[in-house]
Amino acid sequence: MTVTTTGTTTGARTGAKTGTATRSAGPDQPLLRSADFGDLRLPNRVVMAPTTRARAANAGLVPTELHVAYYAQRAAAGLIVTEGTWVGERAIGFVNVPGIYSEEQVEGWRRVTDVVHALGGRIVLQLWHTGAASHPDHHGGRPPMGPSAVDPREKSFTSRGFQDTVTPREMTAADIGATVAEYAAAAENARRAGFDGVEVHAIGPFLLPQFLNPRLNRRTDAYGGDRARRRRLLLEVLDAVADPWQGRRAGVRLSPYWTSGLFTPDEETLADYDELVAELDERPVAYLHLRGRDLAEPGAAPDLDAFARYRRLFHGPLIANNGFDRESGNAAVEAGVADAVGFATHFIANPDLVARFAMGHGLAQGDRATFYSGGAEGYVDYPAMEWRG
Repeated sequence: MTVTTTGTTTGARTGAKTGTATRSAGPDQPLLRSADFGDLRLPNRVVMAPTTRARAANAGLVPTELHVAYYAQRAAAGLIVTEGTWVGERAIGFVNVPGIYSEEQVEGWRRVTDVVHALGGRIVLQLWHTGAASHPDHHGGRPPMGPSAVDPREKSFTSRGFQDTVTPREMTAADIGATVAEYAAAAENARRAGFDGVEVHAIGPFLLPQFLNPRLNRRTDAYGGDRARRRRLLLEVLDAVADPWQGRRAGVRLSPYWTSGLFTPDEETLADYDELVAELDERPVAYLHLRGRDLAEPGAAPDLDAFARYRRLFHGPLIANNGFDRESGNAAVEAGVADAVGFATHFIANPDLVARFAMGHGLAQGDRATFYSGGAEGYVDYPAMEWRG
């Protein structure tokens, strides 16, 4: 996904805070129970949610040894979902994000999966396409593609910093077919790179949500005009990325409550997602990763009703994400609203997050200035918790 949104992000990397145990600390926490997710067996329900970190600072957008170290440090997560990864060059819309469309990228990711597996972890690759939320700076001055020629009114992070989006070129039928083929090839590359599965990135203001959005998708062909046709591309992509795997190894991440640009969680939008999630329930989806509403205010608890709406429609494994801490995460699993909980910024500053939850320790705070800054600082230098007897 992209931009990081879960948890507290201010403060220094050094001197990790420690705290006393609480009632939810200890091995009996719901978050620490094992779970089956499709064909994956998770030792705990603390999921590392995808976070864009912009560390592939090379011409080929190849994962480096920094990526190996970063994911290895977090291998205790019940499941790692990688940062969003480009399915092809036309998908690019953010600087220094790795891809999965070249042999060099496959080899780079293989080094990551080998180490994560050696440490007992499970890791899936998130597949990303920015569509109209990209910028000409990423495409040699050419406009990006989108479902229709409508500016999404977003920002794209380029080598010149964040730039306003522009009116995209409307995708042709051939463009759509080529995009589905890119997703299929990316999923096969992920399998060859040793991943345990893939997750379809369908959150935020990017390509697949653009097709779901009637304000951005004004097509009148097979990919627009009503709810069923607007969700056709997402379903075709999901079928394509599931094909290289045996069994249920393809998950999908959705954000019905996303608010930015031309995205708003009104009743029409939520009804669209009701139908989509009900249809996903009929397909061999490994899991649904759902980003909930933004917190009403700092320190507030996540709105569990926002997840319950879709829990009633989807009976497979469900990951809840956005604003959770140990207490609210345990509560969500205990209530049956979610089967696991995704943590984004908490995992940035706490590579040993599972151990901190288990022992009731406080959490270190992330340094927002280093989220996209490149290099080791703020990426692989957060310390493990200090013991206080």
